Amino acid sequence: MLSSRIGILGGGQLGLMLLQAAVDWNLDIHVLDPDAEAPCRKIAPHFTQGSLQDFDTVYNFGKDLDVITIEIEKVNVEALETLEKEGKKVYPQPSVIRQIQDKRIQKQFYAEKQLPTAEFILTENREDVANYVSFLPAFHKLGKDGYDGRGVQRLTSADDLDKAFDKPGLLEKAVPFEKELAVIVARNANGEVETFPTVEMVFHPEHNLVEYLFAPAEISEEVNAKAQEIARKTAEAFQIVGLLAVELFLTPEGEVLINEVAPRPHNSGHHTIRANATSQYEQHWRAVLNLPLGSTHAYGPSAMVNLLGEDGYEGPAIYEGMEKLLATPEVFPFLYWKALTKPFRKMGHITIMDTDIASLKAKVDFVKNNIKVISHKTK
Repeated sequence: MLSSRIGILGGGQLGLMLLQAAVDWNLDIHVLDPDAEAPCRKIAPHFTQGSLQDFDTVYNFGKDLDVITIEIEKVNVEALETLEKEGKKVYPQPSVIRQIQDKRIQKQFYAEKQLPTAEFILTENREDVANYVSFLPAFHKLGKDGYDGRGVQRLTSADDLDKAFDKPGLLEKAVPFEKELAVIVARNANGEVETFPTVEMVFHPEHNLVEYLFAPAEISEEVNAKAQEIARKTAEAFQIVGLLAVELFLTPEGEVLINEVAPRPHNSGHHTIRANATSQYEQHWRAVLNLPLGSTHAYGPSAMVNLLGEDGYEGPAIYEGMEKLLATPEVFPFLYWKALTKPFRKMGHITIMDTDIASLKAKVDFVKNNIKVISHKTK
């Protein structure tokens, strides 16, 4: 399978890191992305500019390839289904992408498979949401097209109903939680499954993006065992081939609930490039090429800080504080080939390692305070 012609739908930062892992194995990679200046553009052996949601574009991109994968879920599933019927290996499978693309279907799947998740109600439009005031506080989520904090609104009372989406969605009960956790699980076509150590995520207070994470999560062995088991069961329930990132809530009572999943490499696994024996990106290739899965052994405590564009700046990116960053032991920056910054745009990430958790957290604070993505232009 290493000699196969392989396609990635999406050329953003996840595609970029998939390409970096593919270089070590001489994989023949083709990338499709609508942006002529996508991060993958400069290093992809073969790059095609085109829509990920147009049937003909996706079909024509994939028809001469052997294996097709994704780095973003917002793709034309009908084209992938056609390619699969014609004998192409499409991983994750189009049926899995279809289920996960729509949060309504995703939530119903958890309920059907008896996987633990917060209580929810399906809604058709804003008017429909008004029928469930007694269910509040809850999060109103768009069924389709929400990501990185977009397509989610917290509704606390009837006064918030005007914030509800006027499209099909779901109300998810606002669950009190102590921590947000994530487990990335890999599964190949032979059914072999491996999980990465559970991580603890800290979200930006306003923009619902992961600001930083710690690995391993500071949780009990019992909670860790639950998180790992739920991730495995979820991957098995989907019968996914590839990676599945399972985001979880830990409640004050010690319950572990599925929040959402992503069928691809994920922000909660960036640190694995340096911190684990096999990165999530190499593991993705092992899974979709049906190769033996790699060891997920962690070399020690680690953290990952997302490098977001500073508020108030928009234009050519300037990375302020890189000298201080590079003078710090076991701190590794990864920049995403994005020429232009804008507020809260993901411009890179920084992996941090240490043998001691307290020292690791001190480094995280140092990194957060000393490196900024700005521009000469202000917004």
